[in-house]
Amino acid sequence: MMKNRKLIRLSKTVIAGFIIVLSYGCERDLTDDAIPATFPNTADIFTDAPVGLTDDFFKSFDPAGGANTEGFGTDDQVAFEGSTSIRIDVPAPNDPNGGFIGGIFKDRGEGRDLSGYDALTFWAKGSTTATIGEVGFGTDFEESNFAVTLANVQLSTDWRKYTIPIPDPSLLTQEKGMFLFSAGTQSTNGFGFTFWIDELRFENLGTLGQPRPQIFNGEDITQQAFGGSMLQTTGLGYKVNLASGINQTVRATANYFDFTSSNPSIATVSNLGEINVISEGTATITASIRGALAEGSLTLEVTGPFEFAPAPTRDAASVISLFSDTYTDVPVSRYNSFFEPFQTTLGGVLPIGDQAIISYTDLNFVGIVFNPVIFPSEAVPTINAAGMTHMHIDINIQEELQVGDRILLELTNYGATNQTGGFTINSTDLETDGWVGFDIPLAQFVGLTDRSSLGLLLFNSQIGPNPTISNVFFDNIYFYNE
Repeated sequence: MMKNRKLIRLSKTVIAGFIIVLSYGCERDLTDDAIPATFPNTADIFTDAPVGLTDDFFKSFDPAGGANTEGFGTDDQVAFEGSTSIRIDVPAPNDPNGGFIGGIFKDRGEGRDLSGYDALTFWAKGSTTATIGEVGFGTDFEESNFAVTLANVQLSTDWRKYTIPIPDPSLLTQEKGMFLFSAGTQSTNGFGFTFWIDELRFENLGTLGQPRPQIFNGEDITQQAFGGSMLQTTGLGYKVNLASGINQTVRATANYFDFTSSNPSIATVSNLGEINVISEGTATITASIRGALAEGSLTLEVTGPFEFAPAPTRDAASVISLFSDTYTDVPVSRYNSFFEPFQTTLGGVLPIGDQAIISYTDLNFVGIVFNPVIFPSEAVPTINAAGMTHMHIDINIQEELQVGDRILLELTNYGATNQTGGFTINSTDLETDGWVGFDIPLAQFVGLTDRSSLGLLLFNSQIGPNPTISNVFFDNIYFYNE
């Protein structure tokens, strides 16, 4: 039997209204009795139809970044309750309309008061046991101050309920971002699939227990720092115990957290988790949500001035720069990929005065991502390096080197070929607390013959399951033609 599928193609309407205010008697000063504006507390987002959403309903990620706008609709033959569900057809990577699908649902008005709820919930099932890259709320394509996302949502072929906890509901008094999803075919080896969502709403479950905020992925880290440098608190999350007994961890923006420095004369931390290193000494950065102390901390051991790698001198016309103060860098989605659940690497871009380096700690593997498929909500173009001959990188190891230590550099080309090529730098070519520059012929990245759509540079220090080098600085990462 042919399935009846209804696509969302809602035309825009113009709603006109007139407000007539009639006043009698004396005019009074309204500021004397002014009260804060309130917003509707509507819980439902989609039941058998969208509830209080914009006329467009589904606002896609940018098609210029590879987002597919053709796979979203409703299905009146499949539903968990009622008669209709949301249907999402996830495209194959080589689909001419785009290689992934994702976007947001946005409130029609000025936002909703969600302070009376503790979770976003929905029911979903898939045509196969695939994985949705991320789902969440709080992303509105404006400020997205209170965005929360749940990564790697495992689908079943039967209906299951999914819960995304709200770290601090009291902050959501005017929220526009009702729902976010992003899905590709990483879990299905490039084969497209379909999934359905139904009964999408906010709820006050009252069954979420043991709230445990996290910073730095829950790890207690000690790191060397330098006066004048700026750091960003990373690995922000919020974990609760669901009624099913499952521990659910979501990513959350810094706006949910209260940050503290143990010694503000050494380092201060802003309400967005930005750490300003001021002078020599030791300071520890911690955080909390609603009084619950976050797992994880950063202890900074601040020393003297920083020695930078030599500035590059190549002609900018022959360079495609990923990271350098000398050149204009191409757009990058992330300098720390945070590939879950196996990545342990922390850190990223570290500003020091008017310059910056990349600093990684607890390195096992980490990626610089410039690819719209991996993080669609941060979509940037891939790099055409077909005309480049070399890659340059400066490396400074921040620990004692051991025999057998190594860093494997891997470049991945996306598109028609999906090739990955690797080049290994061994400990004998590196230095502790000293910069070493490498100019690597791209032809030596074994297995990478197509460089027309590069989207990922991965640093991997593991040999088998065990990392070798854990703490490292990188600078001046660029491709060039010689």
